[in-house]
Order: sequence, then C-alpha cells, then structure tokens
Amino acid sequence: MKIEVNRESSKPLHLQAEEFLRRLIDEEEYKNGKLLPKEIELSKQFNISRNTLRQAINKLVFEGLLVRRKGYGTKVARKGFVGGVKNWLSFSQEMKMLGIKIKNFELFIGTQKVYKEVADFFNVEVDTRCLKLERVRGSEEYPFVYFISYFNPSIPLTGEENFNIPLYELLEHNYDIVVKTSKEEICARLAGDFIADKLEISPNDPILIRKRFVYDINDVPIEYNIGYYRADSFTYTLEAQR
Repeated sequence: MKIEVNRESSKPLHLQAEEFLRRLIDEEEYKNGKLLPKEIELSKQFNISRNTLRQAINKLVFEGLLVRRKGYGTKVARKGFVGGVKNWLSFSQEMKMLGIKIKNFELFIGTQKVYKEVADFFNVEVDTRCLKLERVRGSEEYPFVYFISYFNPSIPLTGEENFNIPLYELLEHNYDIVVKTSKEEICARLAGDFIADKLEISPNDPILIRKRFVYDINDVPIEYNIGYYRADSFTYTLEAQR
C-alpha cells in the first residue's frame, strides 16, 4: 500500500497516519494475525516522528482495533473483542490492551454501611453492610486512578479473595457471576486534598470521575464503582453514528 503523508495538508499528521493504519489493519494478512511493522519502521515510511505515529496507534488501541503487548508487538484485535461504547472493558483489560503493566499502590478490603445512592442501586436498606474494595492503581512510575467498589450484599464475598487478579474473572470463577452491562457517568472537578494525596498530584489539579453501574447477564446489579482518574493520564473516547 502506498503511503502518502501530505505535510501541506491542514489535516494533522497523526490523523493522516491513523487513516493509513485503519486501511492497513483491514488487509487480510493483518486480520489473520500478522504483527504490524515495528514503530521505527512505520515512522520511517511515514517520515514522521515515533511520537506522532504512537499517537495514531494509541487511538486505535483505545478503540479496541489494535492490541499492543510489550516485547511482542502490535497486532489487530480479534473481531468482537472490543468496539465502541457497548463493548466495554474492565480496567485490567484496558491497560492490558495498551501494554501497561499495572501496579497496586494501595489495596483495602472491608465492609461498610452504604449510603442512599449505593443502597438504591442494590435495592437494599440504607446502612446495609456491603463489601467495599478500595484500590490505588497505576503504572510502575506513579498512581493514576483511585477506585472505590461496593458489591451487592447477596454475593457471598468474604474479603479473603485474591483481588490482585482481574475482578470480573474472580466473580465468574468463584461465584459464577458473568457481568454483561456497564452504565457510566463521567464528570470533572479539582482533585481536592484527599484525592490529591492518593494520586500524588496537587489539590488544584483536575481529575475525571467515572461512575460505573455494573450488571450481570440477568440484569442483577453487581458492582457500584467510582474511579478518580488523573486527568493527565486518562482519555475517554466516544463514537456516535447516525
């Protein structure tokens, strides 16, 4: 395939690279599992910097079209693995696709009486005790998200489970709970002292707050999750078609 990056075009180079990559990964050889050329080779073909190329690749990774594995390479994701808002991912899956090794900086497990919003979601009385999981997670270099999860009290979680493994794998393996649907709310605010301390940022730095309401295959509410993300480390993409 001929590569034509037009430096005189008003379209940014990373968008031109993205368009080429979309055509490339649609070719049969890449659909069948062939690895994409190495970044250094592609950047030379495009005559653009590796950072510009990586910006295009990252967009396709976020969309679930590409899978990147450190020390292995980048390849086309299997059909149906991810795609748009309806095919949501767990945090561990998102990071795995981006080739980011996750580190738990803090992990706390206990039971707590739930407030009204959580009680309403699980359809239980206010002050019902639910298992609460708090985790500060990030890359090897620094933390970038603080999660709080409450679980439906009908799930016989003990708190002794291994929460270092992917959460939804744990629920399926230990309790035959298969999660299916995630409804989300996203907003932004300043970090404040408490979250700033967790994420090692300034109280006046911006954060993104992502609420997830997770249901199983029978539409039973399973998890009420709030994630506080460093705004400089998290991008949420949406695509709408008409």
